[in-house]
Amino acid sequence: MKSSSLAVSSVAILMLLLLAPASEAAIVCSDVVKDVRPCLSYLQSGSGAPPAGCCAGVKALASATSTTADKQAACNCLQAASKKLTIKPELAKALPGSCGISLPFTISPNIDCSKIT
Repeated sequence: MKSSSLAVSSVAILMLLLLAPASEAAIVCSDVVKDVRPCLSYLQSGSGAPPAGCCAGVKALASATSTTADKQAACNCLQAASKKLTIKPELAKALPGSCGISLPFTISPNIDCSKIT
């Protein structure tokens, strides 16, 4: 049960990074969770730089979300996960930059995934 909670929170955070529409998305929530799972501990209580495994997962997720549908699907998945876990919003917001990734939106539980293109 703990690992599923970890996966869900990780998904919520990364989803905000990638945000893709679910209607024709190729990406599935289980893939999003798998990619962001290494970030969970960091997002809950970390400081400093995220672990290398976390950044590798974030980069993999970013690569897997090239379409609007994929970005919105990932976003929705991450938001659902974030509602079940407690993470530090400032760490989630800074995660892309901390991992050397540039995104055209802010990672936040309050983002409207439907507006991501």
